[in-house]
Amino acid sequence: MEQLQMTRSTQLKTKPATDQLGFGRHFTDHMLLMDYSKGQGWHAPRIVPYGPLTLDPSAMVFHYGQEVFEGMKAYRTPQGEVVLFRPDMNLKRLNHSCERLSIPQVDEKALLDAIRQLIVLEKDWIPEGEGNSLYIRPFIIATEPGLGVRAAHDYLLLVILSPVGAYYSEGIHPVRIYVEDQYVRAVRGGTGEAKTSGNYASGIKAQEVAEGLGFSQVLWLDGVEHKYIEEVGSMNVFFKVNGEVITPALNGSILAGITRDSVIHMLKSWGVKVTERRISVEELYTAWQEGKLEEAFGTGTAAVISPIGFMKWEGHEMEINGGETGDYAKKLYDQLTGIQRGELDDPFSWRYVVR
Repeated sequence: MEQLQMTRSTQLKTKPATDQLGFGRHFTDHMLLMDYSKGQGWHAPRIVPYGPLTLDPSAMVFHYGQEVFEGMKAYRTPQGEVVLFRPDMNLKRLNHSCERLSIPQVDEKALLDAIRQLIVLEKDWIPEGEGNSLYIRPFIIATEPGLGVRAAHDYLLLVILSPVGAYYSEGIHPVRIYVEDQYVRAVRGGTGEAKTSGNYASGIKAQEVAEGLGFSQVLWLDGVEHKYIEEVGSMNVFFKVNGEVITPALNGSILAGITRDSVIHMLKSWGVKVTERRISVEELYTAWQEGKLEEAFGTGTAAVISPIGFMKWEGHEMEINGGETGDYAKKLYDQLTGIQRGELDDPFSWRYVVR
């Protein structure tokens, strides 16, 4: 990749108070851009002041949805270091998404170094306080103008940064989950295993319905039989059944979560039996009836660990673990966030030091 060019902003923003952060509402002073042109490849990496883009109305991303993205976080450790959590996995998954959407692959090491330079420039935006971090959003869009249905020849890669607060204001709390049995998010062979905007757009309607019924998240079933559990909203999902932890196997329609992978590694290191397989909602309900469904939780970058205290499937209502956070969810949250923030040892070498 060419040498990174940098243009500093002459008008710096006022940083938000830590109690006013929210999620994805504020953005830093600079962003990273890089262009792709057929025959030239990825070129012109640059850090420039954050601001609006100018795109042709016929840019192919608007019409055919060629877009992929990732979500990462930067943390400040008690020792004053700035660290990322397994960024190599995020960029590997970005390229996997690119492959599915027919977007050119990126140089993962070069992109990580460019992101590192952007974070060094914006390090003062990393908010202090428990649960706060700097959210990192790399994404790629098709910019070639034209209405022909094919892969574009021109693309733009961007990385924007947003200081964010804790996902939960008072620690982790169990959420209420609605099992979706009408709408479909993804099927095997589709784009479910890619991180692309269309997957999230297709889930908005079901999320609105669930929220209207008083639920926090939607649990998706498979798109063919409407029988097997896949994901919870934007998170992977785990169930503790009779001492065994079960999570849906990656089947081509489920996103391979970085936190999911981390949780599997951690549980196995504790000697916990973890099984990746198909699990039907009927099997789960039977386990609950028999008193064997002991705990449930979701995993993802935003919340890290999200305990599930209540589920509704058709006319069946299931309160899990008395509606309280389970032991595994609490221990995983404490251990994982401790590793991410440099407060605990990192036995898996997951931290990437920015400076």
